[in-house]
Amino acid sequence: MSALPLHLPTHGPVDAFAEGLREHRALFDRLDILRADIARAATLMADTLRASRKLMLMGNGGSAADCQHLAAEFTGRFKLERRPLAALALTTDTSALTCIGNDYGFEQVFARQVVGLGVPGDCVVGISTSGHSPNVLRALEQAKRLGMSTIGLSGRDGGAMRGLCDLCLVVPHTDTARIQEAHIFIGHTWCAMVEQALVEQP
Repeated sequence: MSALPLHLPTHGPVDAFAEGLREHRALFDRLDILRADIARAATLMADTLRASRKLMLMGNGGSAADCQHLAAEFTGRFKLERRPLAALALTTDTSALTCIGNDYGFEQVFARQVVGLGVPGDCVVGISTSGHSPNVLRALEQAKRLGMSTIGLSGRDGGAMRGLCDLCLVVPHTDTARIQEAHIFIGHTWCAMVEQALVEQP
């Protein structure tokens, strides 16, 4: 059997890797502009949980996966031993999603869950790389109407989400993949900040 070549091609995937890494590093070098708002959002989340209210997260596609990931970090743990924290991804109940989508339309799949499950004082977190996802916008509208706080995680120019959130963090990039990489970093930072806040002041 002949040995595999040790050289790597200088085109295709290697170029994609190098370009992706360059863009990723350039974006993360700029994320310090969001530092204050990241901390404000974490404080809002910690205050919500301290008041025995819950976090509800929603998004589509890769953003849906981020919602589930972050909700699990809160109900499980991130780094510190502490009590489970009340966080719910509105993206996981396939019966609710398909029922609501079938009967009322896909734009309502999060809004009806927010109305049915939420109470005043809860915090609703919408994740959308464009800031224009209709089902996320509808749910944020309902959340504000019902006295819940709202946090947005977006990209590009923030889209319509900016006007519906108490705090909207807009990642300064136009590429969906790079925006999503920043979103999960911000989400992990929230987890660390919230844990620390609730351990120091339960």
